[in-house]
Amino acid sequence: MLEGSLSIFGIQGLPEICEGDDLAKLVVDALLLRNTSLEDGDIVIITSKVVSKSEGRVIDLATIEPNAFAQRYAQAWDKDPRVVEVVLNESKRIVRQVGPVLITETNHGFVCANSGIDQSSSGAHDRVVLLPEDPDESARTIRRKFRDLGFDIPVIISDTFGRPWRESQVDVAVGIAGMNPVTSYIGEVDPHGHEFLVQSLCVADEIASAAELVKGNVSRIPAVVVRGFSYQSDEEATMQDVLRDPQNDLFR
Repeated sequence: MLEGSLSIFGIQGLPEICEGDDLAKLVVDALLLRNTSLEDGDIVIITSKVVSKSEGRVIDLATIEPNAFAQRYAQAWDKDPRVVEVVLNESKRIVRQVGPVLITETNHGFVCANSGIDQSSSGAHDRVVLLPEDPDESARTIRRKFRDLGFDIPVIISDTFGRPWRESQVDVAVGIAGMNPVTSYIGEVDPHGHEFLVQSLCVADEIASAAELVKGNVSRIPAVVVRGFSYQSDEEATMQDVLRDPQNDLFR
């Protein structure tokens, strides 16, 4: 591989994920079937949906009784009131409600559409997948299992979010283990002598977005390996450090 380059490849052949599945072992086994393996220093990115499925974070809508607000909102905007109820249950508060668009702050502190609730590829009709209850802990658990299998692998859990100022969506990191999510240039000096005062990059988000170029939404490739990125190891890493203080957030 050329100096300064990255290799990004999807992990093909993973089965439909069920509650209790060991994602680390499934990844390693899938690679072995293709006569390849992980290497120390690789980064594995796993979409939050399969993590949630492995953790049983799936709800049958038949078990949901929507409250009055969910029923009124659903009727006004042609939504399923049961889904609205689940969205509300997974949120701290509604950040914006404009027509059919419901932007919430999740119980984790993420600001996104519909609390990250997803009906696509849920595995059955009238079923929804929630975000992992604690994505950082989920990433740490998967990382420990990779270590048990002999691989020192940072793990990023990704999900698809919209963005202020721009249309469409990108994948971002919602959970992390084993690497610092941010590379800071504050205090460093550029070639012309200018000191960086605010420049820091959320490399976890950048890696998650790059991985999405490989796995896509319909390819059935929920896990990706990034090789060749020089990350900063951090066993205390958390995506909570990336969340902006509401007092400094111009969009809340």
